[in-house]
Amino acid sequence: MNRILGLDPGAKRIGIAISDPSGVVAQSLGSLEKARGQGWAVEVEKLVAQHGVAEVVVGLPLNMNGTEGPRAEETRRMVEVLRSRLKVPIKVWDERLSTIAAERMFRETGVKMQRAKKHIDGVAAALILQGYLDSRAMGGEKK
Repeated sequence: MNRILGLDPGAKRIGIAISDPSGVVAQSLGSLEKARGQGWAVEVEKLVAQHGVAEVVVGLPLNMNGTEGPRAEETRRMVEVLRSRLKVPIKVWDERLSTIAAERMFRETGVKMQRAKKHIDGVAAALILQGYLDSRAMGGEKK
């Protein structure tokens, strides 16, 4: 099996995570700055090629009631950019509260938020990807 890349799109950065080759465990690769233009998409293309990625999972920021707001619309536009550039399947995955969960993990381990800030996006991406991997392992792929 090939690796799966997980993305957590934010306003300023995109968190990145990757699965192990067997598709069981997700780990953070950090984050990319989301500058103007599509430089971020070029970086994602490089990661896909470098790691032999077979699939990309993008966290979709739904509202708590399951509806899509402006951030979800922006994420869907990002997914369309990726679909036009990549030759691997791209799926969206419900990412409600992933960043909050990542922040809680750092707080619970005693890491100060100032120090954790540069890692939160990547950890959130790993949480999104791990949820996707766990769902696949249990035989149910939900959106």
